[in-house]
Amino acid sequence: MSGGTVIVGTGQAGFQTAASLRTEGYQEKITLIGEEPHIPYQRPPLSKGFPLGNQDFDNIELRPKQFYQDHQIDLLTYERVTVIDRAAKQVRLESGRHFPYEKLVLAVGARNRMLALKGAECDGVLYLRSLDEAQVVKERLKNAQEIVVIGGGFIGLELAAVACSLGKSVTVLEALPRLMSRAVAPIISEFYRELHTSRGVTVVCGASVSEIAGSDGNVRGVLLSDGTRYSADLVLVGVGVVPNIELARSAALGVSNGIAVNEYLQTEDENIFAIGDCSEHPCEFAGARIRLESVQNAADQAQCVAATIAGRRNTYRALPWFWTDQFDIKLQMAGISNGHDCVVTRGNAESRKLSVFYFKEGRLIAIDSINRPLDHMMGRKLIANRVQLTPEQAADEGVDLKKMARPSGAARD
Repeated sequence: MSGGTVIVGTGQAGFQTAASLRTEGYQEKITLIGEEPHIPYQRPPLSKGFPLGNQDFDNIELRPKQFYQDHQIDLLTYERVTVIDRAAKQVRLESGRHFPYEKLVLAVGARNRMLALKGAECDGVLYLRSLDEAQVVKERLKNAQEIVVIGGGFIGLELAAVACSLGKSVTVLEALPRLMSRAVAPIISEFYRELHTSRGVTVVCGASVSEIAGSDGNVRGVLLSDGTRYSADLVLVGVGVVPNIELARSAALGVSNGIAVNEYLQTEDENIFAIGDCSEHPCEFAGARIRLESVQNAADQAQCVAATIAGRRNTYRALPWFWTDQFDIKLQMAGISNGHDCVVTRGNAESRKLSVFYFKEGRLIAIDSINRPLDHMMGRKLIANRVQLTPEQAADEGVDLKKMARPSGAARD
């Protein structure tokens, strides 16, 4: 009997692979294995609506439990895959169980990057990646009064917005000179600094954290290398993630900043795929091999792999896009802005409606939009279809992006 497809990881990528296989008409066995005790759920709400109490677990399930039975997907929770036996084409679990496979999909995600500081083990120093961690953050926020957030990226700022909205005193400490600096232009960074400070959040950039201060095992504050101390009875840490590559490495599969895959999302073993946050893939929009952490990338890669396994081989060519919600402001990003040499804007920060267009050698490569959803949607089409939009046209409110994005609207590269 065929082992069918085994999927390791029950996050967005793993779930979507299983669901898409059935949509593709795949009739073989599907086994979906995850380490968490929960059925697959959405991660984005964990740093947004969930800790605010606007959503509970029923609202963030990707599908109810019955879905897996109805679609003949064998879902194993609270199980950990420890060995991939490529020769025997089977995986072994920590529990001693083993499962054969014809195709294996590694959707093992990433884990929190941990602080390597004195005092980091204090009670009250929390991270956010999983539902269980989100439940702890939610509970601890109820009684905490002074919150320090270490990290001024998306997760850190989303948590800062949540804590502030709950009436807490909040300080954000970011090591780099500006917020979200690896992802957005200075004008966007400054917009979000002003947004947070206008709501009462203290934002400190260029902050070198040297120690977590504590007493009796509990966090009491955060110390900077210049001697500054910020009081805290809760510290929320968002300093990035580390891809889970160990299982692939132990199976002698290629790894770097993720599990290395080709344009079909296959590892060097054609029967093993890697997708989502753990996967490093060639990206035509970046002009390089990259690893992306986004729901869109996880879902699109899953659909691509499912089509290939079902007999409709696909190359992965989806345009990356992302979003973040902070307070009542939505930032939507399309494309990869790394390497840009020109930036123009449409709209303005004062109206809280602004888009930033990134160009490289005269070609549009990315758009960041604040409360301008039409710009975002049209931007995705313009970039994906390589429409020849000039910086002057991008900055001109009189130029209709919707018309430009139509198949007959403008020339293509």
